[in-house]
Parts: sequence; C-alpha cells; structure tokens
Amino acid sequence: MRPPVNPVPARSGAGYAGAMSNLVRKRSVLIAGHATSVSLEEEFWQELSAISARREMSLNALVAEVDGAREGNLSSALRLLVLRDLKARTEHTAE
Repeated sequence: MRPPVNPVPARSGAGYAGAMSNLVRKRSVLIAGHATSVSLEEEFWQELSAISARREMSLNALVAEVDGAREGNLSSALRLLVLRDLKARTEHTAE
C-alpha cells in the first residue's frame, strides 16, 4: 500500500511554491459607510489593489462593488474576482 500523496508541498525547502504566503491578513474596509473586516491572503490583497488601480477606483469602492453583487461570503467573492480577472487577462494575452 502506497502512502497518501500530499498535494501541498512542505512549507520549507526545495519545491515549495515560491515565496507565496499562506498568512491571512485581516483588513478593515468601508462598505456603505460601515467598517467591516475582511480576511484574505496577502497575495489576494495585492491583486485586488492592482485591479482597483486598473479600474481607477479605490480598494474600498471595489470591495463595495463586489459586496453588492455577491452571493455567499465576501472573502470568497473577492478571491473569485481575482481569479476571474487573472483568467480574463491570461486569455486576452494568449490570443
């Protein structure tokens, strides 16, 4: 019997997924004038900042836009926005 395969590499040493951080950072954002906390990994915060810059809007405005259209939890909706944005840009550059 073979040991189970671990799809997640060890946290250190060769083969670990680069310098990616799995640390979740909680940030406060304003949605409709109310402060709320959102927990995301730093890489997602960086991509959300880049998306908001490309759209020429504040990060708070982007989060509020996602909040108004989401189904389910806000952190998941923000991660999906990042994924969809990256996929759209990848598909666009592949053409």
